[in-house]
Amino acid sequence: MFSVGGLTLANPLCLAPLAGVTTAPVREFFTRLGAALTHTEMVSCAGLVRANRKTSNMLETLPNEGPVVLQLFGGETDTVARGAEIALELKRARGGPAFSGLGLNMACPMPKVTRRGAGAALLDRPSDAFEMVRLLKRLKLPLWVKIRRVSEGRNEDTLRFVEGLLDAGADNVCIHGRTAAQRYEGRSDRGVVGEAARRFPGKIAASGDVRAPEDAREYLNSGCAAVMLARGALANPWLFPESLHALRCEVPEGFLNPTPLQRGAELSRLGERARELCGERQAVVLIKRLMGGTLRGMDGAAELRRRAGCARDWDTLLEILRAGISAS
Repeated sequence: MFSVGGLTLANPLCLAPLAGVTTAPVREFFTRLGAALTHTEMVSCAGLVRANRKTSNMLETLPNEGPVVLQLFGGETDTVARGAEIALELKRARGGPAFSGLGLNMACPMPKVTRRGAGAALLDRPSDAFEMVRLLKRLKLPLWVKIRRVSEGRNEDTLRFVEGLLDAGADNVCIHGRTAAQRYEGRSDRGVVGEAARRFPGKIAASGDVRAPEDAREYLNSGCAAVMLARGALANPWLFPESLHALRCEVPEGFLNPTPLQRGAELSRLGERARELCGERQAVVLIKRLMGGTLRGMDGAAELRRRAGCARDWDTLLEILRAGISAS
């Protein structure tokens, strides 16, 4: 077992929060593949305060997901604090599994988030960022904060920011090694992440360019307590069991070197769960997005993806998927 950010996890690999992706069926899917912890999508604290139904629906969790961290974002300290309180009140009222911790996003670089003063915009407002952490710690849950490298070429700026977050009460700080200006271009700087992990032992998680088991191992060997898999896991969902095997951690049975039939069965299962929980349209979009990575390396996968791209409803997509798997 691994002690990370106030939580006890089965292994050090987590699924990062991904806007529009880490819905309940996706989290359940990656938990089955070995993710020790998952995150919700980014949930707007302003939306929670306004009682927006779509926002509050993002709080749903499933019994078999494993530990889930509620990922919040907001640009005003009072709104973030009140939004978190409302989220926990709603969760208690609805019943079901409670959140294992709270997450605060200070990493998203997209303008629709930063222009509200949220996400990576908080890297330029450390006093507000630290006050948000202090207010959220009053809710007495483990608090995980996700940030980016603060500035190009000066590690000390990032290290001071991390120190301020930890002093304010953060239990874990996940660092993505790109600056906000880089967005998702160029390479993530692992040096600043490793330096932070050495200066603040047991308190740092890593994110950025984790596309192979060796990437996860490099971050862990540098002193990181955990590694967040994001776009690399979408490109290859089997990265979780492959990395667990490389790290000599327990791999869920049947998920190492899966056959085409197993791959197709998992993809179909995910689609059915997505249709049940999120609706047919979202299920079709989701399976098209994950199909390439899930069926990666399988004979005929490219043609199967081409045919699937023309499907407009779940039944048609499922028929194409099953026929393609049977023919492989």
